[in-house]
Amino acid sequence: MDALAMYSKVTQQNQDILVKEHAALVKQIAYHLLGRLPQTVMLEDLIQAGMVGLLDAARNYDASKGASFETYANIRIRGQMLDEVRHNDWVPRSVCRNARKVAEAVNKVENRLGREATDSEIAEEMGLRLEEYYSILKDTMGTQLFAFDEVCYESDGLRASDEELIDETQTKVSHDESMQRLASVIEHLPEREKLILSLYYEQDLNLKEIGKVIGVSESRISQLISQAVVRIQSRLME
Repeated sequence: MDALAMYSKVTQQNQDILVKEHAALVKQIAYHLLGRLPQTVMLEDLIQAGMVGLLDAARNYDASKGASFETYANIRIRGQMLDEVRHNDWVPRSVCRNARKVAEAVNKVENRLGREATDSEIAEEMGLRLEEYYSILKDTMGTQLFAFDEVCYESDGLRASDEELIDETQTKVSHDESMQRLASVIEHLPEREKLILSLYYEQDLNLKEIGKVIGVSESRISQLISQAVVRIQSRLME
């Protein structure tokens, strides 16, 4: 029996080694998600859920299926954290419903006009005053960023089931296709929204820092980020 075949049968000792070597991955993923989730979500809860995902990954990992453990564990850890957020209802259902309504309104307006929907046009489509629309954007900030993160990491079947290890090649193809679709949608966003998303997600600037770059208030940046994510979701709905 070769080394790969021996390692593919995960023993308790192997599980302990895998968990110890990848414990830092849990914190890394938790910190990354925390900045894109509602403020009610606690870091300790994410880490605890992530450790459950890591332990589960160590128990179910099968090297003979072709995926590296880090690839497999990353999916399981992130999935467990996001499940924890959902199951504990950290985001009120009314907020989620409003987020969906905004995405649907954006979709209708842009399909009807053939261009980007403005704030006032979205508000009018929803039968709301502009101030009411901005209030919804503020409330949905956390859940929209949460959903955006899910688009990046969970689209097109990237989650691993309890019984089956996703083949690394298939995972990469699905992930690449999903990211290409997402990149295409982002590329056609209004220039300011595209710049703000880049500063927030790629450059890791906070809202206050982005506000200084763009020349608007921190609250306006919050609105624009949330609206950009809504616009992305509405176009992915198509």
